[in-house]
Amino acid sequence: MLEENISAISTPAGKGGVAIIRISGKNPLSIAEKMFRPVGKTKVSDFEPYRMYPGRIDGGNFDDYGLCVYFKAPASYTGEDIVEFQCHGGENVARGILKQTFRLGAKPAGKGEFTKRAFLNGKLSLASAEGIADMINGESDAEVKAGFLLYSEQLTKKVCEIQSELKTLLAGIDVSVDYPEEDVEEQHVAELSVELETLRSKILEMTATYAVGKKIKSGVTVAICGKPNTGKSSLLNKLLGYEKAIVSDLAGTTRDAVEGVLEIHGRKFNLYDTAGVRESGDKIENIGIERAESIIRSADVAVFVADLSEGMDEEDGKVLEMIKNKPLIKVFNKTDLTNDETLTDADVHTSAVTGQGIEKLKELLYEKGFGARSEDAAFLIEERHYEALTRAEERLRSAITACETQPLDLIGIDVKEAWDALGEITGETATEAIIEEIFSKFCVGK
Repeated sequence: MLEENISAISTPAGKGGVAIIRISGKNPLSIAEKMFRPVGKTKVSDFEPYRMYPGRIDGGNFDDYGLCVYFKAPASYTGEDIVEFQCHGGENVARGILKQTFRLGAKPAGKGEFTKRAFLNGKLSLASAEGIADMINGESDAEVKAGFLLYSEQLTKKVCEIQSELKTLLAGIDVSVDYPEEDVEEQHVAELSVELETLRSKILEMTATYAVGKKIKSGVTVAICGKPNTGKSSLLNKLLGYEKAIVSDLAGTTRDAVEGVLEIHGRKFNLYDTAGVRESGDKIENIGIERAESIIRSADVAVFVADLSEGMDEEDGKVLEMIKNKPLIKVFNKTDLTNDETLTDADVHTSAVTGQGIEKLKELLYEKGFGARSEDAAFLIEERHYEALTRAEERLRSAITACETQPLDLIGIDVKEAWDALGEITGETATEAIIEEIFSKFCVGK
């Protein structure tokens, strides 16, 4: 029941300067009145909304000195009355105060229950709620920005506009079906086809951003590959700025892929230092080589590393053949061992010892992963949204085709299914299972 008061700690576990205990529901002030003693003559029942009050907080077996604030419905995060206690950030302090809210009638909040109540109370759309989760879980500046744009209802606004136009078209279809006139219907179908194509184009514009959005959310997968002993591991360490991979003069040292995460211009790159690709009689090394080939096949970008001091040979050629269809950066490494850079067609010459070419290599990684640098737009970053938009586009395409031969009532079925698919993004037609799955990804307290 939404009227029940729920309570949870809304700050991360561990020691800190401040911890926040949040209560939301029908009457959280009734709990605050029993466990908060304001400084001076002010009573909790007289609290002005959105104003901090200092005082003593009852933790059951102890008191703490902190702050209390009241958010009045509907102008609150959940759309319900909310009370928050700000106490000292010791784990036992926060837990003690939380337990006291339970003793006084609050129920433990589930994962994402505060945000779920905000959705159910019409404070935000389902897509906006997912944007909050993306911001919280964002591992790069770009992912946080994309999450904020989703949270700020940019996608929802576009989807709602299309839904509104589809609703108008459906109303027109219903009228034409109820009051058929052959010549009028023929003209209506022709106009309908044009309008549906316009809406379909708008959906395609949104789905086209998913390729970049997916990389923003998951990161660009980069396979650093080449034959053994070309300096791949040293190059990975230099890119990351710390010693991640073991470096040795012995060929075949890297037996399995070593992963590191690099952020370039606010966007995430997942780097894999793969085992050197060569013919080997070592069973364990061959397993590493097989895994390297698997990573290379699934990578978004391949960084081919050759040894400038030794030049190219047949083994280098085999690696290049393996990655010829990938976005490719050719790196000739170990410039600290030779000055001869004239005999190669490298994209960049590098030295993991001196740092030469490392910054240029980062710029090339960004270019291969995302293209030219640009301001972060409202990219589609959730697979769920992409699938819903794709289904809506398919139904509109079917409706446009049906306009050539089918009666209006059958066309209307496709249009209605497109509207329903879009409603899964805003939450209007989302099933309880979808809603539960989304909010299960939140932490308790949000």
